[in-house]
Amino acid sequence: MSKISRRHFLGFGAGAAGLAACATQGTGDNPLADTRPAFAGEARFDHGVASGDPLTDRVILWTRVTPADEETTSPIPVSLIVARDRDMSDIVSQTPAEAAPGRDFTVKVDADGLEAGTEYFYQFAARTTAGDIVSPIGRTKTLAASGAAPVKFAVISCSNFPFGYFNVYDDIAKRTDLDAVIHLGDYIYEYGVDGYGGEIGQALGRNHEPPMEIVTLGDYRMRHAQYKRDPMLQAAHAAAPWLCTWDDHESANNSYRTGAENHQPETEGNWTDRKQAAVQAYMEWLPVRDPQAGRAFTGIYRKFDFGDVATVFCLESRLTGRSEEIAWGAELAGVAPEEVPAKAQAVMARVNDENRTMLGKVQEGWLDKGLQTSTASGKAWQVLANQVILATVKPPNMMEKLTPEQQAAQTGYVAGMIPFSQLGLPFNLDAWDGFPAARERLYAYASAASARLVTFTGDTHTAWANTLHDKAGARRGVEFGCTSVTSPGMGKYVNDVPNLGELFAEANEDVDWYDPNGHGYILVTLTPETVSSEYYKVSTIESETYRADKVASFISHREDDGITALAAQTA
Repeated sequence: MSKISRRHFLGFGAGAAGLAACATQGTGDNPLADTRPAFAGEARFDHGVASGDPLTDRVILWTRVTPADEETTSPIPVSLIVARDRDMSDIVSQTPAEAAPGRDFTVKVDADGLEAGTEYFYQFAARTTAGDIVSPIGRTKTLAASGAAPVKFAVISCSNFPFGYFNVYDDIAKRTDLDAVIHLGDYIYEYGVDGYGGEIGQALGRNHEPPMEIVTLGDYRMRHAQYKRDPMLQAAHAAAPWLCTWDDHESANNSYRTGAENHQPETEGNWTDRKQAAVQAYMEWLPVRDPQAGRAFTGIYRKFDFGDVATVFCLESRLTGRSEEIAWGAELAGVAPEEVPAKAQAVMARVNDENRTMLGKVQEGWLDKGLQTSTASGKAWQVLANQVILATVKPPNMMEKLTPEQQAAQTGYVAGMIPFSQLGLPFNLDAWDGFPAARERLYAYASAASARLVTFTGDTHTAWANTLHDKAGARRGVEFGCTSVTSPGMGKYVNDVPNLGELFAEANEDVDWYDPNGHGYILVTLTPETVSSEYYKVSTIESETYRADKVASFISHREDDGITALAAQTA
């Protein structure tokens, strides 16, 4: 136990380095001279701290206070302390807040009055009759208002708890030079212990909580709480501000505006109720600024200007405007082999419908305007924090490219892909390939704005380096697709095809490089003239002892009329 004096928090003492490692409980001191009544009971900071959605003068700061009696209906008085140093001695501000049961005892403060382009440290303190407690200390950083200083992001997605240890988060936490971490979705997964990843979770002792598929608000809250207890995830959140957007598993697999592949109304109730519960829990448990007034409750799309270097547009492509799912598995189930080509063409006619939307008309208009504003104000790059692959991708013709022995070795959906691959059609209709008219509209907005488009993408659990083209063949930008924190990629399911990545690159003009194996993140650095990506992998997720290695690197340059194609870097 440690006793915290008021002098430390007011900045008159020698520092508070002893508070940084983990939450501690005092013996009754009131470090902030808070006059509010203390919470009657014991409490802990079990879920760490987090920051996100930085602007030039403010940032969202987050924590959760866990009362010993989780059935309590009493709020817990909390104070947020922001300082210029990790010792928490040079105090900038102290803000009262509370952890209330209506928000699952989470605390989210939009801390304002900060200086642009400045590193800050923060900590929460809570008053209880058992003594004052303090949270771990986190680091954050505001956005630069202008200037050409390089901007560095760690880009991640797809963190399924049962599939393995969060070593990717741990390696990101070791970096001290990040302007932000960008999480592109699938922060949690909705499945129960008998679902996706359940067997591995059982072997590793990382079973999902609650044990069943999550459907209600209480279920989603419990699942978020479980993930946030992970020390590696806590460390990554404490290391830098995050820009987060959800994909499908924060609600249910392959979700869209009016439903989801993994939602059965007859047993799981109304989709709107489930969607509302998922969004509420997400907004409580993530350091994300609430949607602007007047928007749909799912409308978390927003933008961030990093000096004069880049505008980052965080898209929402699932719950607000996405049209109904079209999936090959469902469409071709039970279709005789000789009838597949005709059926596939009929499906593609629906896929190509001009009315299909990924973002919805309102968000499309917001993005169109935002791209124009960004380029008109001289930002060098226009970055999309985007959930699913934007590039046009078809599978290689496996009937030609795989040996008979390799074909015979395939099972499950991969075996079904072998004859399908002869058709030369996109195979992932859950990506932008399932919304080609919407993709062309996006490219048209970028072209009209003279945008230099850089896209970050998650979802596939595999790594991509893509040079993007519209249907007329004009170059429209580049795309960096990250692999997963833990979820398995295509390489896990394709047997004995070591050159699978090369085959995908050969088959697709947009694909420069594809790696279907492993787990990791992308380190992306933007300067006024270049955007470069470094792909990192961890050696294992089955043990907490691991190694992280850079496996590839690519670069693109500004041109007067746009952006160069990606080029591999060897250094």
